[in-house]
Amino acid sequence: MSISLTTPAAPATVTATGVRDLGDPRFWQEFAPGLHVGDPATVQGLSAIAPGEADMAAIRAMVREEGYFHASSVGWGMDIALMANTVRALDRAGLSPVFAFLYDEFWLPFYRLHPIYQGLLGEYMALPDFWVWNVDPARGDAGWRPHRDKDRNSLLPDGMPKSITTWIPLSRATPLNGCMYLVPANLDPTYNTPDEKTWRFEHASIRALPAEAGDVFMWNQALVHWGSRTSPRGGESRVSMAFEFQRADVAPMNQPLLPPLAFHDFGARLRLIAKQVLQYRHMYKVDPAIERMALQVVGK
Repeated sequence: MSISLTTPAAPATVTATGVRDLGDPRFWQEFAPGLHVGDPATVQGLSAIAPGEADMAAIRAMVREEGYFHASSVGWGMDIALMANTVRALDRAGLSPVFAFLYDEFWLPFYRLHPIYQGLLGEYMALPDFWVWNVDPARGDAGWRPHRDKDRNSLLPDGMPKSITTWIPLSRATPLNGCMYLVPANLDPTYNTPDEKTWRFEHASIRALPAEAGDVFMWNQALVHWGSRTSPRGGESRVSMAFEFQRADVAPMNQPLLPPLAFHDFGARLRLIAKQVLQYRHMYKVDPAIERMALQVVGK
């Protein structure tokens, strides 16, 4: 199916349910009855977020110069708080937050941003690279350490991206609960150079990105960024999600590439999520039961 755009009770734990239940859509629907699992009605009449020509030109200019842009007051018309609380419930149940992508609602913002992706990338595809975080001050959590999603080969000669990351906080993100930090491209001496694996930026060049729930950040994949360490005074956990996209006219940066407006059924989503669990094992600790399930789902 291709999408057409116009311009509770305490959850069970993995130990209690067994990983076999994770492959049953009914388990997930019961886990979060306020969300949808593979329901095409959730995308009917979905409208695109289409900036005007001047706004799109400004977005392109900022991405070329500083490597990213930030949009606030997007107005999703969705229950963002319910999505954030579902992620927290997954975490409490011992389930990786990335399983939130089994729910339709976690795909909808990326569908609606289609005109912006086209404006930055031209014809494009979705990469099988996405994640969800619940960064909890009560545990002293931190986001992922400083990194570039890819390298300078993800840039065109004119500085525009071949690929981009979209990061959307589903809760308020502050310096105390783990907001994103980055170094703007024009302030990073090793950006887009052979020395890009070495950090030589001045500390004063580091930029904090506090945000409200539902804000949108997009950055090119050569930009250095990270999620900060939380403070015990951070309050609620920082919940966020991210998805990556690439131009259609360059070699696949990961496979399988996904049609950007495709509506994936439950089985396809489960396979994609299992891939995320396995490919991001270097960034976090994986529950052995979830890892075994993921290996089984992808056929390894």
